Amino acid sequence: MVIPSARKILICGGGIAGQALAYWLAKGGHRVTVVERFPALRASGAQVDLRGQGIEAVERMGLLDVVRSKLVDEAGVAFVNSKGAARGTIMANTSGRGRQTLTSEYEIMRGDLIRILHDATKGDVDYVFDLQVERFEQDEQRVVAHFSDGSSDEFDLLVGADGQGSRIRRAILPYGSADPYRPVGIHMAYWFIPRIAGDGNIRDTYHAPRGRMIMRRSHNPTETQVYFVLRETSEAASVIHRAPVERQKQFWTERFRDAGWQTERFLDGMVRTESFYSQEVLQVRTDTWSKGRVVLVGDAAHCASPYSGMGVSGALVGAYVLAGEINRHAHELPTALANYDATLRPFVDEIQSAVKPRLLRLGMPAHRLGIDAFHAVTAAACFLRIPELVARWSKEDRGGNWTLPEYPELVGAV
Repeated sequence: MVIPSARKILICGGGIAGQALAYWLAKGGHRVTVVERFPALRASGAQVDLRGQGIEAVERMGLLDVVRSKLVDEAGVAFVNSKGAARGTIMANTSGRGRQTLTSEYEIMRGDLIRILHDATKGDVDYVFDLQVERFEQDEQRVVAHFSDGSSDEFDLLVGADGQGSRIRRAILPYGSADPYRPVGIHMAYWFIPRIAGDGNIRDTYHAPRGRMIMRRSHNPTETQVYFVLRETSEAASVIHRAPVERQKQFWTERFRDAGWQTERFLDGMVRTESFYSQEVLQVRTDTWSKGRVVLVGDAAHCASPYSGMGVSGALVGAYVLAGEINRHAHELPTALANYDATLRPFVDEIQSAVKPRLLRLGMPAHRLGIDAFHAVTAAACFLRIPELVARWSKEDRGGNWTLPEYPELVGAV
């Protein structure tokens, strides 16, 4: 299906949001170019999941079966003590109704999802790697992008799908606007280590005093993912993520070396890993998603943080809505971008407001007494099957009752 007025569109960023948007736009007959600053496809990263409206978005793409073929075998989440004994276990909801639990029915490695989207788009989309937009200017008819290799080109629309630290977002925010970053007082690092026989298909979660948490999950027969999570509001914790990797590893070693459980094994693996990543848990909140012929999508527009459980789903939904409005109003891009904001923002508000920093802090107790109380409550709830029953009989997932819009212009293009 080719729409009457095909547009020439540039997408900055070849991640999940950028490729999902490229998929829908290319199906609609638009000429789409994706530029990615890394020299190759970034088919890496930790485990992600799909929930609620995100599952439906993938289904509308016709990709749910191939996603199912790549799912990680994670049956649930166990809260363990220092000896590794489970105090309570919350299993995934595989009933086909209700909401997802702490483990989604659709757990997948980010790299696998990236490759699925790339395979679905590479025949219809121009990908250019090792290139980024350095600056741009625009008028009512066009946007001119100037690239890092010294070249430039004209487009009808420029899309910033360049993630939480978006350079495109910085360029379109009004002068003097509020800081878009909303920290929640938590920091996270993850890396991969060799899997051992004791690493099962249940995600283990361990609490240590001083607001520390460790998670272990295994995604294939040879590798295990390790996550260190820290409650801390110091300036040192916020700036460490921009330091050299060796300094980051030193920071996490200093904070966790006495945490107990399998910490020694995990720290030893951190020294050797090549997959280390450290970040502050943030939300991106801004009233500005577009300016003229420039628009934001995914984390660049509305990062909800890992604790929303809807980061990937939000990116997929946002890409679907943006493409739907562009296809519906191809002759009137200002109308398309205004409708994109009006349609998607209630959903974004829902998934962002679900992240409650105070509740997160309760889930990461500072003292041993708090950890013991958390384990006791969790054990009782699991014994009574409360998490299972709540999930199965819930009418809404984490995206609330917001309904994914119908865009015949998109569905008919698949």
